[in-house]
Amino acid sequence: MLGGLTLVPLVAALAFGELRLAVNLALTVAVLGLLWVPGRRTAPPRRLQVNEALATVALTFVLAPLLMAWPFIGEGLSAEDALFESVSAITTTGLSTLVSVHDHSPGLLLMRAWMQWYGGLGIAVFSVALVLGHLSGARRLTGLDSQDELPASARTYARQVLTAYLLLTLVAVAALWLSLGDGLQALLHALAAISTGGFSGYDLSLAGMPSVVAPYLTIGIALLGALPLVLYYQVVRRRRWELAGDPEWWTLPLVVCLVASLLALALRLDSGMSWSDALYHGGLLGASAQTTAGFSTLPVTQLGDTAKLLLIVAMLSGGSVGSTAGGMKLLRLLILAKLVAFTLRRTTMPGHAVAAVRLGGRNLEAEEMQRALLVILLFVLTVLLSWLIMVTGGQPTLDALFEVVSATGTVGLSAGVTSPDLATGLKLLLCVDMLLGRLEIIALLVLLYPPTWWGRRIDHR
Repeated sequence: MLGGLTLVPLVAALAFGELRLAVNLALTVAVLGLLWVPGRRTAPPRRLQVNEALATVALTFVLAPLLMAWPFIGEGLSAEDALFESVSAITTTGLSTLVSVHDHSPGLLLMRAWMQWYGGLGIAVFSVALVLGHLSGARRLTGLDSQDELPASARTYARQVLTAYLLLTLVAVAALWLSLGDGLQALLHALAAISTGGFSGYDLSLAGMPSVVAPYLTIGIALLGALPLVLYYQVVRRRRWELAGDPEWWTLPLVVCLVASLLALALRLDSGMSWSDALYHGGLLGASAQTTAGFSTLPVTQLGDTAKLLLIVAMLSGGSVGSTAGGMKLLRLLILAKLVAFTLRRTTMPGHAVAAVRLGGRNLEAEEMQRALLVILLFVLTVLLSWLIMVTGGQPTLDALFEVVSATGTVGLSAGVTSPDLATGLKLLLCVDMLLGRLEIIALLVLLYPPTWWGRRIDHR
């Protein structure tokens, strides 16, 4: 699969006349082909277990950046910067060690954006592995009624997500092409926006766009990518209009509006911006952080502490489950809020009263709540540990927290910590954070859990 996807930037490199990049990409495809041949002889299991699905996805996201780092090295990047750029692309983060994108070829920029695009698609499809074992969550996403149907629905689910993703991408390319008047830049930003990746073809990101409308379009596209992709298909094709009331449809836009308003107020009070500038930067930057797209209208280094803290909260909370967005996901925070409210309400009820935690008109399963709380806890622990290492490594306290949250939330906004001069160990730490955040930590833990590899498979016969 990865070899086939790599053919796209290979063809583009040939079209641009970038023979060195084309040769390096061809070598990468050849290596992937050699790895694929032995795998053909191994018969896949009739039914993939949840732990096997999680481990497979995690292994793919770990190995893909290692293989795709080679073309970056061929373009003059050091090995550590090439790996960093590759991990950032595959995980749809957008942090970069490139000093200026204008110093690099169109083929390399397209390769980065393309990697973000298929990385975003991969993580949206990967979400089916997370709901295979949770019937209520799977019903909401797929509309199925039986636990037995869920494993067989993976292909259908992936097809629905791919259909929605392709259509949204085509619309994004057309809209940005009309706005920017530049086909390459339109393609770069469409791929990076719908995947909530954030790699830009301009050094100043959104601020470098020659069009007034294009920044709004780019963030609007990112917002579409940060919503559950399969719900587009379910609502439009299957006429399941009741899903339009799903909490994840309206929670993200509401939170974006709240973050944008608070950020605009902070920019006005702390930085002395005019209201028009504060609303512009606050709106676009706040939406970019909440959707985890990572595009920017001004350098984060120019922001005050209040604005940085607001962005940290937005980046950590993230977008929707089943989308390309990163972060802890708003659905899990909704579950946490509902659980807290239920616990408080329970204290006012008689001991024999029967009650359940409900969200979106359905009862939440105990395992679903446990999984949500576990992911939130693991995210917080990952951020705290990485922050401690960053500060110990000599980075400013708040900027170190900002960078770690940006990496773990797969956002890409930078407080100036990420650079070619950053210590190798800290670059690798951010790479680990990006992978952990993209795989929502649990998948990587499953990959490293010994029984995943030598434990007995469940007999489904």
